[in-house]
Amino acid sequence: MSVTADRGAGAVISLFGLVLYFGVIPNFVEAVDDGWVLPATIPNAVAIVLIVCGILLILKPTTHRPQRMIEFQKAALYFGLLALGLLAMSYLGFTYTAPVIALVLMLLIGERRPLWLILGVAVLPATIWFLVVYVLDRALP
Repeated sequence: MSVTADRGAGAVISLFGLVLYFGVIPNFVEAVDDGWVLPATIPNAVAIVLIVCGILLILKPTTHRPQRMIEFQKAALYFGLLALGLLAMSYLGFTYTAPVIALVLMLLIGERRPLWLILGVAVLPATIWFLVVYVLDRALP
């Protein structure tokens, strides 16, 4: 088994999933007695998916060619915008920040169809808000 970028990425992804599952989630997700969905259910499921997908990437790496530098720069731009959005969300709240960040990201990836913009900017944040506040009975910032 040769060392490739995919195998390295798979190892990092699996390790990240393990840290989430055994360290972060048990220590930082609150335990509650009521509600039909426990707060740790979704994060644990995501951590398990990360672990399994990382292991699969180690065992069966892809054969695709490396990306150009512009692709990494775009990814860094998106990551920076998301980080800025999270920071803005802590000051302005989810209701005001999520639609703006959704619009900016959708425009950056080239989406121009009005229906999809409306769905991404209005319907998706409203759905997330409804699910978190009413279904999971949690507060958003």
